[in-house]
Amino acid sequence: MAVAETVTRSRLAVWGDPIAHSKSPDLHAAAYRVLGLPWEYGRRQVAAAEFAETLGSLDDAWRGLSLTMPLKEEAFRAAATRDRHAELTGAVNTLLLGDEPAGFNTDVGGIVDALAEAGITRLESVRILGAGATAASALVAAGEIGATRAEVRARRPERAVGLIDLGSRLDVAVGADVLEAPALPVDLTVATLPSGTVLPAATAAALAQNGGALFDAAYAPWPSALAAVWAGSPVVSGLGMLLHQAVRQIRIFRNGDPSIALPDEDAVITAMRAAL
Repeated sequence: MAVAETVTRSRLAVWGDPIAHSKSPDLHAAAYRVLGLPWEYGRRQVAAAEFAETLGSLDDAWRGLSLTMPLKEEAFRAAATRDRHAELTGAVNTLLLGDEPAGFNTDVGGIVDALAEAGITRLESVRILGAGATAASALVAAGEIGATRAEVRARRPERAVGLIDLGSRLDVAVGADVLEAPALPVDLTVATLPSGTVLPAATAAALAQNGGALFDAAYAPWPSALAAVWAGSPVVSGLGMLLHQAVRQIRIFRNGDPSIALPDEDAVITAMRAAL
């Protein structure tokens, strides 16, 4: 991006519904201080039905948006261009604004980076709890680190049709069933259930028994109810995903590319981690 544009396009925000709980403003503010960027990052509650009109009302001061639920599919539809992860998942959590909005999914990379930080860099099988947008990102992330088999467990397994199709594009065999269904042992369980979800004790115990390591996308409250019963295997909270997806967002907002590292990125990450 041109230097002039870096200065003039200085407004950013996270949108979602609800949004008051979001830690994104603290993460981004910490990074911008280290990078010396004169950017303003806020939060705004935007319902899905309001998204298109609200997006259209933004002026040229706006650089980009972070999107959380329930806006990732809305942002996907609004994006004029999309990166590979967005195209695969049908979800955009980052919009780079300009003449036309460019859409990215940094959740996939955030999951990969968070797992790597926990020492999980290779696996063959995964169980995904839930069937929404984060589940799609989890499936792509698992495929990128070697998974060839995935079990989707959801209250409404019929919602997993899109994940089964996505698995075929990734060469990952995907099956779907209810949360209580008997399951084969897996290397990793990824929980994408809403924060605060409490499963019946017997269901949680059965999932933990042969579920391998647990990556729980939730982080508040922590430990989650599922993490609290996960014994004998590593447990990774969603804070790692939150941190690393935000790093990739800031790369996009500064460089236009999630793969181009930030200046002194280690110091940026340290400051962001301290803000969590």
